[in-house]
Amino acid sequence: MKPSKNVLLASLLLLAHGAIHAKESIAAIEGSWTLDFADVQHADGTRAHDYGDAPKGLLQIDHQGHYSLFIFDRARPKFAGGDKGTATPEEIRAALMGTSSHYGTVEMDAAKGTLTFHIEGSTFPNWEGSTQVRAYVLSGDKLSYKVPPRPNGDIPLTGWKRMPR
Repeated sequence: MKPSKNVLLASLLLLAHGAIHAKESIAAIEGSWTLDFADVQHADGTRAHDYGDAPKGLLQIDHQGHYSLFIFDRARPKFAGGDKGTATPEEIRAALMGTSSHYGTVEMDAAKGTLTFHIEGSTFPNWEGSTQVRAYVLSGDKLSYKVPPRPNGDIPLTGWKRMPR
């Protein structure tokens, strides 16, 4: 039994609608964003800065959903020797703990209020190859989301401000 032309046409329209909806979702977050905050909510409900008092960062998302994200604690100390190869364990620890960077692709589901990050590379190697879903809020030129809880129950909270186009 052959499908009717109407069934085929309806199927094509549904596929096209899905592709357009996906593009519209990414279009809502496409562009360059500067870090607004990088906080952490502790299990007791208190909130603190996760990357120092004045973190800096950049999030870039292209029209296909490729992204790169960088967060830095401005107070990270410079390496005394001026060379990564001769850094002390304490210098390396401070540099690593004061940085969160990853890249890959991101999908946005406006109906569910989620961003899904497919992480290809990260300064935290355990995230490489992982998929993480984050609840988000997009309000005007501000985007914020919750990162999955850490083993100790802390929930990182990240906020971005859209840079002028």
